[in-house]
Amino acid sequence: MGIAKTIAAAWHGAYLLDGTTVVREVRAALDDASLDEAARRRAAGAATREEEALLDTRGNEEWRTRDRRLVRGGVVYDPSAPNAPDVGGDPTVHRAALFREAERALKATWDPSIHVEEAVRALRDLDRAANLLGERVVSWVARDYPEVEGGTPAAAAEVLLQRRGALEFAPTDSAIVDARRQLAELLRAIAAARAKVDDAVRASVPVHVPNLNRLLGPELAARLVAQAGGLDRLAHLPASTVQVLGAERAFFEHLRGRAPPPRHGLLFLHPAVQSSPRPQRGKLARALAAKVAIAARLDRAGAEVNPALAAAFDARRAAIRAAGPGRGRRARPRRSRPPLDRAAQDR
Repeated sequence: MGIAKTIAAAWHGAYLLDGTTVVREVRAALDDASLDEAARRRAAGAATREEEALLDTRGNEEWRTRDRRLVRGGVVYDPSAPNAPDVGGDPTVHRAALFREAERALKATWDPSIHVEEAVRALRDLDRAANLLGERVVSWVARDYPEVEGGTPAAAAEVLLQRRGALEFAPTDSAIVDARRQLAELLRAIAAARAKVDDAVRASVPVHVPNLNRLLGPELAARLVAQAGGLDRLAHLPASTVQVLGAERAFFEHLRGRAPPPRHGLLFLHPAVQSSPRPQRGKLARALAAKVAIAARLDRAGAEVNPALAAAFDARRAAIRAAGPGRGRRARPRRSRPPLDRAAQDR
């Protein structure tokens, strides 16, 4: 039995090979529109028009190919099959088509909420920096201003920047004095930058995620989008995952058998969940997560604000509260550690 013929594809056309000899070919059109369409088809895993035209001439012959896109009835995948022949052509034409396809794909997958996500992460970084620097400023200033001890970092910085009189234990080295004052100014600048970023988040969230903003408020909506890794990913998550976003550590502790399953993550920060009795929080978080999942999909599709989501959650909240606190979560028995000697388990 002879070797099966090979169908090989390239950007400039589709070729049928018998060994290394081209026995049939369908050349591709090299205009921009045709090249762009072929690039989109290849990216989607489909055959191009010239490849389909060549496949239609197969009849009952058995062909082989090293391109998985072309595997279908009578065409067998063979990674050792030869490549398409080099028939020349200007490679810059193909390169330009690939750049156009890459630009189109980037625009199609671009998620504007990435800026909100980065802003929320910036707030976290600023909080960490302010906490570390504020603790140091309070400790340092309290050395010669004892009344600052136990005060807030902002108050310590204000004392340092406003007072100029030297005390008995104040530093006499001007370089130390200037350096400490610079730290106080930096702490004040961090607070100002944080306020600026926070205002920007509150202004941007209603624009990018209006339905989530209506349901959760700007701060919680922004944190949920950042925790999910962007609006696009949040829109693809089921409600059960949305419910526990932010409680990943508790969830993995549950998977290890060390803790009960978490009932909520960031959604606990919603006033309706936080102010409810403990036995009702899980139900409320589950109801809220279902509406959040719908709101994220609406925002991803660019839909207008749907007030029915908030109204439906309010109705569900009233029903849960009317039903009473419930029995709560049953206490789970503690698991004993397995014996060191595995053979002891059979005794």
